[in-house]
Amino acid sequence: MHTDRTPSSPSSTRFSVAVDSALRSAGWQPGRWDIKRAEFWADALRGHESPAGHRHAVFPAAVEAWAEFGGLHIPTTAPGRQIAPSPLHLDPLHGLHMARTLADLGRALDTEVAPLGEESDTKALLAIDAEGRVYTLDHTGDWYLGPTIDQALTTLIAGLEPPRLTAS
Repeated sequence: MHTDRTPSSPSSTRFSVAVDSALRSAGWQPGRWDIKRAEFWADALRGHESPAGHRHAVFPAAVEAWAEFGGLHIPTTAPGRQIAPSPLHLDPLHGLHMARTLADLGRALDTEVAPLGEESDTKALLAIDAEGRVYTLDHTGDWYLGPTIDQALTTLIAGLEPPRLTAS
């Protein structure tokens, strides 16, 4: 397979054209890496304890996602393929007061889970686990967005319907 990777190529092959365009409009570009902001968020989350004593998990997959995509406000620019996409704000502090909810999800999935951001219209919480899998939690349930941040962003921006997590 041959792909044009010349510097003058206007978009990467990492995302579809529509997803790449939405991300670039929000300020993302290949190589974006704001580790200082990611470390600030990591420190803020580690330092927070809920009134009941719950604490946030912080791990490399979350820090890497925050460094590359953190701070982006991603608008909806087109109708979704299966469902209406929601604008996104990738800021883990949206989940600051959700330590218990994320810990409960982590126990159910047998992994650690950290906040990633929110779907701005619905206030659904976006979360990432220690393996890099991404979820959204809202008043209707918990949803699996994909095995990677790239797939999750594609699911959300393209308006693909995610599968619901079910208790076994």
